[in-house]
Amino acid sequence: MNNAEQNNIAGGPDSSLKNANLGILHAITPLVQQINCLEMQQIGKICVEQIPKLVNARLASLYILDEMTDMLHLENHNHPFLINNIVSLNQTNMSPMIKAVKSTELISIENIEDHKSPIIAQWNRKFAKNYQSNTCIIAPLICNNRVVGVLNLADKIGDEKFSSEDVAVVELFRQLVGASIGNIKLFEKTQLQAKTDGLTGLINYRTFFEILERELRRCQRYGGQLTVIMADIDNLKPINDKFGHRAGDMTIKRVSRKIVSCIRKIDTAARYGGDEFAVILPNTAIPEAVIAAERMINEVSKSPIIWERQKIQITISIGVGQYESQMCPEEIAHRSDEALYAAKQAGKNTVKVFQTLKINTKQPHTADKASTTQMP
Repeated sequence: MNNAEQNNIAGGPDSSLKNANLGILHAITPLVQQINCLEMQQIGKICVEQIPKLVNARLASLYILDEMTDMLHLENHNHPFLINNIVSLNQTNMSPMIKAVKSTELISIENIEDHKSPIIAQWNRKFAKNYQSNTCIIAPLICNNRVVGVLNLADKIGDEKFSSEDVAVVELFRQLVGASIGNIKLFEKTQLQAKTDGLTGLINYRTFFEILERELRRCQRYGGQLTVIMADIDNLKPINDKFGHRAGDMTIKRVSRKIVSCIRKIDTAARYGGDEFAVILPNTAIPEAVIAAERMINEVSKSPIIWERQKIQITISIGVGQYESQMCPEEIAHRSDEALYAAKQAGKNTVKVFQTLKINTKQPHTADKASTTQMP
C-alpha cells in the first residue's frame, strides 16, 4: 500500500466531508452571481430550481411581501399541487410561515406534527397529505433588517430532516436573495417616482406627454380621435397666502382625488403643473367628456377642505378639446391650455370646449372656443 492510499484511508471521513463542502461551494458561487440581478423572474427561478438542489429539498415556494397590505404573494413554486397564492399576515391562527415573517428568524421544523410553537392543528394543514415528509425550512428573506419575502423548502430527499449544514446554506441565501429583492423594490420605486408626482401620486408632466404620444399613435393606427381635459384650481395662490402651503398641498391632493374618482380606468390623469391637471380620454366624444368635466367641477365644489377649523371652498376651471391623430402632443397641450384659459376668463368654475374637428356648430358643447358651461 503506497502513501497516497494510506492517507486516503486515514482521512476517509474528513476527506469525504471536505469534498462535499467543496462541491457545495462550487455550486453556490455561480448562484450568488446570478442572484445579483434586477429580474424577479430569474430570482424566482433560482429559488425554486437551484437552491432546493443544494439541500436536497423536493418542494420549494417563494413569496414576496407587500408591506403596504401585509400580504405575501406567491412569486414562484414547483409544487405539483395547489398552494396559497396569497397569505395575509393578519390571520388569527398564526402559521409557521407567518410566525417566521414576524420574528424575521429562520424556522427549521423536524416534524410539523410535533412542532410546539406555533402548534399546527391537522385541520389547519390543508395540503398536508401532499407532502412526503413532515420536515421543512421556512426562511424569511431579509434586506436591511426588514422582511421582503419568504422561501419555503420541504420534503428532504434521502433523510428524515434537514441538517445543520442545510440550514447554514439556506441562511446564507436568505440574506443574498433578500438583498436582491430589496434592490428590485428600490429600483421599481425609483422608476415609479421618476414617472409620478410625489404629492398626488398622479403621473407627472413628462409621463403625460409619453402617454399622449402613445395614444396618438394608437389613433393613427386604429382610427378615432383623442379628447383631453385640462383643469386648473381656482384661486390656489390666495389659499397659499392666507392659510399656508400645507393647506395648498391639501387642496391639490383633494382635487386630484376628485378628478380620479370621475374618470374611467382607461383614462389617464396627470399633474400637469403646480395647480393644473390633465386627463387623457381615449375614444371619447365631446359630450361624454363634458359630462365627466362637469362631474369633476361638482365633486370639487361640494367638497371643501377644513383647515384649522376653517372651511376652504375649492373650485376648478376646465378646458375640454377633441383632437385628430395627426396633431402633435405639444399642439394638443397648447390648444387645451387655450380652452382652459377661456374657462378662466369666462368666470371660473366652468367648462370650456375647444374643438378642431368640423362639426355642426348648433350642437351644444361643440363650437370652437365658444361653448361654456357655468356651474352654480
